[in-house]
Amino acid sequence: MSRAFWTIFRKEFGDVFRSRYFLVLCAALIVVMTLSLVISALDFHTRLSDYQRYVQALKQAGGTTQEAPPQLSPLQQLRGSFEYLEIIGAILAIVIGYGMIAKEKYRGTLRLLFSRPIGLLDVAAGKLAALALVWLSVLALLSLAILVTLYFVGGAVLSVSEIAKLGLSMGDAWVYLMFWSALALGLASFTRQPSTALLISFVIWLSVVLIIPQIGDTMDPDNQVPGGLFQTLQVDKAHQHAVLEHFSFYESTRNALEETSISKHFERASFAFLGVKEMYDRQPLAYIWSGTWKDTVWPLAGAWLGTAFALSQCNKRNLLGRKSK
Repeated sequence: MSRAFWTIFRKEFGDVFRSRYFLVLCAALIVVMTLSLVISALDFHTRLSDYQRYVQALKQAGGTTQEAPPQLSPLQQLRGSFEYLEIIGAILAIVIGYGMIAKEKYRGTLRLLFSRPIGLLDVAAGKLAALALVWLSVLALLSLAILVTLYFVGGAVLSVSEIAKLGLSMGDAWVYLMFWSALALGLASFTRQPSTALLISFVIWLSVVLIIPQIGDTMDPDNQVPGGLFQTLQVDKAHQHAVLEHFSFYESTRNALEETSISKHFERASFAFLGVKEMYDRQPLAYIWSGTWKDTVWPLAGAWLGTAFALSQCNKRNLLGRKSK
């Protein structure tokens, strides 16, 4: 890597962590995710206490219960936290990626920047590398907050396998956030007005993160009743598949729609590693990977395309030729 690349990389990384705006938004994301975990952990302990009181009262009355006590699955308690990361994290990633170009345009520093001997990809690569390290640092801090919260509030110490699953979920999150940052950086470089890039980014975010997944969830008949339609009706797996076979075209359409959303793929992969989906709870990594590898590959492909788009657009011709007036 050239000297210009390292100079841009160090400057951009330092600028992000000197930005009060970024620090406030990042702190808010971590607090929201941690609070979601705290609420989930406290809810579990409440349900366990209720069960123990129920069993004690039943014993005093001379009865017994066949109902099993609530089982602690620490990673499952992260469902709400990762839903916040999926939605709010994407917004933060867009703002940071867009800001790396917008600040240069608004300050009028682009001509000064390109007056130096800079390689064709030095600017784009330096900014993208800084974004990659920023998100790696944020997710490492978030992982530490999760482990501390699980230990002190949830009373859980993760096993080596659970730590590996949490790490893979965070790896998926890193790829997901890089996609949004790279996309916003590329759009900010391509458009003449930075505000236009921000608007386009949020339209894409609204479609991919909210509209398409919501349509898919609405089309899923099992989601129409709280707790799941099949579970409420006590329909076993074999009969669930038999029922769904009558709606094969409907299910294919719903799945095809959800396949277009990188957010849905991220959700599926992370929920599988966290055991939120019951069929993957406490299962070995090889089994989880065999059933969800496509949901990791698609976000990787999206991040690669977003990075390629940013590299192709963040150049001297675009940044100076489309400079806002």
